[in-house]
Amino acid sequence: MNDIHHSAIGVGLKTLYNIQIMKLYQPDKKLEVVEGVFKTPIKGLWYIERRQFSDNRGFFSEVAHIHKLEELVKEPFVVKQVNHSRSERKVVRGLHAEDWKKFVMVTSGVSFCALADVRPESKTFKKVVSFRLGFESECLEGGLFIMPGVANSICAISKKVDYVYLVDRLYKDRDPAGDVAISVFDKDLKIEWPLDKKEMIISDRDRQAVALREKFPGSFEKVTNITEVT
Repeated sequence: MNDIHHSAIGVGLKTLYNIQIMKLYQPDKKLEVVEGVFKTPIKGLWYIERRQFSDNRGFFSEVAHIHKLEELVKEPFVVKQVNHSRSERKVVRGLHAEDWKKFVMVTSGVSFCALADVRPESKTFKKVVSFRLGFESECLEGGLFIMPGVANSICAISKKVDYVYLVDRLYKDRDPAGDVAISVFDKDLKIEWPLDKKEMIISDRDRQAVALREKFPGSFEKVTNITEVT
């Protein structure tokens, strides 16, 4: 990983250093499936390491190699739309899953990102993996490649967070039936957010999102938590 600078992450937030490092995803050589691509405990979710070359002018980075992503899923990943969101400190967005493949990355700031498998048929259904993405101490600077049915979220820790995501379907052409919004407060997912619920700046849609147990009541009795990496 590249050298990164230490800086304050804001008054009023629980510091991310209070979240045990073991609870945040860390890439490891034994998890590397293709050069620079690492599997996670959720099937269909990968961490993509960013290669950066720095000098006195600044830096140049290779964010992702599309052909490597295609090798993972054995099908094309043709980007149809590139989206960019900016979130102020304490903004939480999620948990959202859509019927498209996407590559996401934080381009500035620091974000706590929790991803959950919300596919009832998946062996890793209900599994949550958390990341600290961005450009501060203890952050991962790379991106995430996410398959349909894996819900993602962001929680802005720094003053502003810029979040870019590339998707293989136009928003207007997607199948809305594939949209899933799950509550960030879901008691079964047990996400340890780095700020209190009362501090969160959250949309009405996300605040009113249902719990996973409400969305898929029949599936909850059929699955057990799977802790190993698959």
